[in-house]
Amino acid sequence: MATISDPADGEFGVALAQAVRETHADDARSAFGAPADAAIAASAAVAEAARVLDAEMTWLADLIDASLRLYFGQPCDVADVTAIAAPSLDASSTYYAQIVRAHAGAFDERVTLALALAPHIRPQVLDPFFARNPNFERAFSEFGGAPRSAHTGFWPTLETAAFVVGGARILERRLHLTRLADPRHALRAARVLHLDVAEHAHNSAAAPLLIDALTLSRIVRGVESGPEYGSAFPARLLTTPLDWSDLVLQPAVRAEVDELRAWIEHRSTLLDTWQLSRHIKRGYRSLFYGPPGTGKTLTATLLGKSTGLDVYRIDLSLVVSKYIGETEKNLAHVFDEGERRDWILFFDEADALFGKRTATTSANDRYANQEVAYLLQRVEDFPGIVILASNLKGNIDEAFARRFQSMIYFPAPGPAERAALWRNAFERGPRLAADVDFERIAAEYEVTGGAITNVLRHAALATARRGDDAIRQADIVEGVRREFRKDGKTP
Repeated sequence: MATISDPADGEFGVALAQAVRETHADDARSAFGAPADAAIAASAAVAEAARVLDAEMTWLADLIDASLRLYFGQPCDVADVTAIAAPSLDASSTYYAQIVRAHAGAFDERVTLALALAPHIRPQVLDPFFARNPNFERAFSEFGGAPRSAHTGFWPTLETAAFVVGGARILERRLHLTRLADPRHALRAARVLHLDVAEHAHNSAAAPLLIDALTLSRIVRGVESGPEYGSAFPARLLTTPLDWSDLVLQPAVRAEVDELRAWIEHRSTLLDTWQLSRHIKRGYRSLFYGPPGTGKTLTATLLGKSTGLDVYRIDLSLVVSKYIGETEKNLAHVFDEGERRDWILFFDEADALFGKRTATTSANDRYANQEVAYLLQRVEDFPGIVILASNLKGNIDEAFARRFQSMIYFPAPGPAERAALWRNAFERGPRLAADVDFERIAAEYEVTGGAITNVLRHAALATARRGDDAIRQADIVEGVRREFRKDGKTP
């Protein structure tokens, strides 16, 4: 395995590029016997990102050195740090270059962005700010900086940016930099740059500079990784290898789904080109209801797959908290990222969160109802697509149900739909024995698509255990009977 040289030696970009090329080539050879095209393309993208970021960090190091020399009256090659030219990004297609061109064209904006990246890319660039003021035996206040848990290096703030770009006009430029504290600033509105203002509400200049985690991933790796699933982000990306041809719905249901799909594909035309946003909200809320296993989740996933939108399924077991205020907090991150990245948010078994509110017999009941009301409002204000799935329409709070743009009922499949589901499920894999009759099975057993998938697993496993290469009718029937017994029914 290749190693990366010490980035302090000034050859960070070359070393990282070489390491990435060798690593990707090794991985590709081990998997396929020869370098794969995708691995080669990925290594080239990361190598270019490394080259750009190496040049940016070198530029930042020069700026910091010059700003310190000028501040302390030491010899310096420039009279003002603005004379130190930034690396050209005009010909670069990297994500970092795109961000700079779109949102950080001004000198101080680019310096601030580079400072925010430094703790993740080359933290030692910031070490000079650890110098102590000999007059007071403490750090220089004008350098800024803020402590961060589990980070031993210097973490820059807006105060740090003001010092680097300030020179002889530090106060003027410090005041100018305060515009970055405005959430409407391009770097903030695009959610590239954050200020951790939780403990610095009255002094934004002391707030740590933070890079959005997903943006950072795309900057350094060339791809945007999804958020890490957990209590802080209770949602998972839904994917499927299936396509619309694998989804069997009654014609009336399919027509309603097609209307939702059309909204996703043409909403920009309606709202922006035709300027209907004056009358129509950008958000769209749909309720999918019906028995389990009837295609609600698959439909939501296919809507995203066919329109190029990610679909995130919210895990309500992590969202609903017994602690006051935690439910809103757990969902806030999902809504924020969903709005920014135009995700489809899918709430499965939504009754747990959006069900009928309880009678207010205690203070906890009153707060719980207020919490649900807040969440309903957040869903209603979401400018993207929200899909709620429930087994029963009547379980959803009526006040919220009136705000759905569509309510689509997914009934249990009839004999014709069941036959199509059986054929779709068994079209690949082991061959079918001559006695397999899907028309007969569909007519005799009322099962859903989800149950048919379970039957497929059982029948294929039974065939493999038998050492056979053909699924028999008896394998399928036994699988159906197992499904009935699971539900406490008699086949």
